[in-house]
Amino acid sequence: MLSLIKGPRVFSINQVPKVFHERGIISGYRHPHSSATDCIFSLFQLTNETLNIWTHFLPTWYFLWLLMTAAWQDAFTWPLLVFLLSCCVYPLASSCAHTFSTMSPRARHICFFFDYAALSFYSLGSAMTYSAYVFPDKWVNGSFHQYYLPIAVFNTAACTGLSCYSRLGLPYLQYNHDIIKRFPECKGPKYSKLLRVVAFAYPFLFDNIPLFYRVFLCVGEGCTDNDTNILHYYHIALALLTGFLFATHLPERLAPGSFDFIGHSHQLFHVCGILGTIFQMKAIEQDMTTRRHWLLTHSLPITFTNSVCAALLCLLVNLAIVVVYSLPLLSSSGRPGGKPS
Repeated sequence: MLSLIKGPRVFSINQVPKVFHERGIISGYRHPHSSATDCIFSLFQLTNETLNIWTHFLPTWYFLWLLMTAAWQDAFTWPLLVFLLSCCVYPLASSCAHTFSTMSPRARHICFFFDYAALSFYSLGSAMTYSAYVFPDKWVNGSFHQYYLPIAVFNTAACTGLSCYSRLGLPYLQYNHDIIKRFPECKGPKYSKLLRVVAFAYPFLFDNIPLFYRVFLCVGEGCTDNDTNILHYYHIALALLTGFLFATHLPERLAPGSFDFIGHSHQLFHVCGILGTIFQMKAIEQDMTTRRHWLLTHSLPITFTNSVCAALLCLLVNLAIVVVYSLPLLSSSGRPGGKPS
């Protein structure tokens, strides 16, 4: 399929601006001022982004099919609805970001602002289902359970804000300066990457506190030790592997240029992330089904306010953060960054 359309020319790392550089990736870069049409055509040629796009675009339709075919009988299923919606949003946002990120240096940052907002929304969807279905019996309706979801809502906004900051810095300081030169990512790429790792690792670790306790630490009565735990183990292992790949840039870091098109860390990161989401989804659905009667009797009530409304609030806050960080880019003039030779 990738040879059916002769796409635009691709470039090496020394032919594109620094903002587009990926560690360990030497070739396969698209034009840094591609048109939208060029970006779409590039889906059908082999570049260093092609598999990044398809590994998230195709699963989006699988998750959308699951969302459309799910049965929403009552309020008990609303957290699962939010989670499935987040599972559709984050791979779609990611595939769009990778597709159109080469339209300009500014477009690249704005595309990934939306990507980060979608990932943080997925974190909230996970937390919402954990609160509703996954908490170990002995923690249900306790103090931590009561504050868990409000903290997760705050973490969603903090994750989006910090990850956007890692690319642009403080947006209100950028209006009257050469914005491309002031990008923290250009001046300190390692520091920016560390900020993003922290931005996404913190919500993940917080969201999974009840799950980690349930499957690794809890012993005796009230630990909810059931057949679903094996699915949770698979999800946790894949999530940790996903984070490892994102942080380390392996294997291309060890052999620069050898994995430019197939097999580099971001492709593996996408695949492991999707597989982890699938196992997570199966575990959540199984917990929801097997524990339904007990949870309806003992757990916090699920309402429209603490499920759908909380999700809508986070979507609006995330969108507002993206707009705040995008405005300096949209208002600055010129198209810095240079053209490839």
